[in-house]
Amino acid sequence: MVDGPELLTVGQLARRVGLTAKALRHYDRVGLLAPAVVDPDTGYRFYGAEQIAHARLVRLLRSVDLPLEQVRLCLADPDDESVAARVLSEHRRRLRARLDRVRGDLHRIDHLLADGVTRAMTDSPAQPAPAGPDESERRLAVELFNGVWRLLEKEDRSVEEDDRMLHMAHASRHHWGQVGQPVNLSRGEWQCSRVYSVLGRAEPALYHARRGLEICRAHGIGDWDLAFAHESVARALAVAGDREQARVWTEQALAAAEDIAEDEDRELVLTDLESIPHQPRFW
Repeated sequence: MVDGPELLTVGQLARRVGLTAKALRHYDRVGLLAPAVVDPDTGYRFYGAEQIAHARLVRLLRSVDLPLEQVRLCLADPDDESVAARVLSEHRRRLRARLDRVRGDLHRIDHLLADGVTRAMTDSPAQPAPAGPDESERRLAVELFNGVWRLLEKEDRSVEEDDRMLHMAHASRHHWGQVGQPVNLSRGEWQCSRVYSVLGRAEPALYHARRGLEICRAHGIGDWDLAFAHESVARALAVAGDREQARVWTEQALAAAEDIAEDEDRELVLTDLESIPHQPRFW
């Protein structure tokens, strides 16, 4: 038997910190959170009281899907909050890039559905089908829009790539203004706002977010476009440091999300709202 002051069994520690006993055993096996003592006769694991805080830190970090190796970095110096802040900031950039990839995929799927998969398969870049001025402008708008997404998906963009991303977003919105429908215009404004928010430029981010929302309201555009229009206003306000108004607009985005027809589209909006900086979790 093992004797010692303030030793906790796996089950006791699991209940104290909100982890499962299975998870604690796994973290021991991978060397993330080893017990203070292992009974040589029974193999039972015992944890010291000082490990409660470490286990809670593991639970918090894993609750946002932080990879185990990144959790390990935080545990190496748990009293240095700057380490956790740096690791979480990097993880947030990765998640945002992943979210942008998903939204970009949705946009490309919309065009495949609108244009037809067969056409996309048979059109040859080397021998493009004859296109009038409107069709050429529409294709350019799409290519620029998708190019912005590819840059948004990059985790380590250069200053030059940031500039290119911004100019491409405006160029795409310009071409949609020539040949697009109101929904294309609202999405173009949304993308301009998102780029400015990513670059930390609150004033133009808020301008384009509000412009996109105006277009949605003027033309009766609803569903996820309307919810994302509210989201872009909330995000721009958060970038501006106006936490209270960002919360108000996040709640409006949540209300708009309730009217989204498809569950997957609604989940995408909710996930995007969670990525707004400095915002508490609303659901």
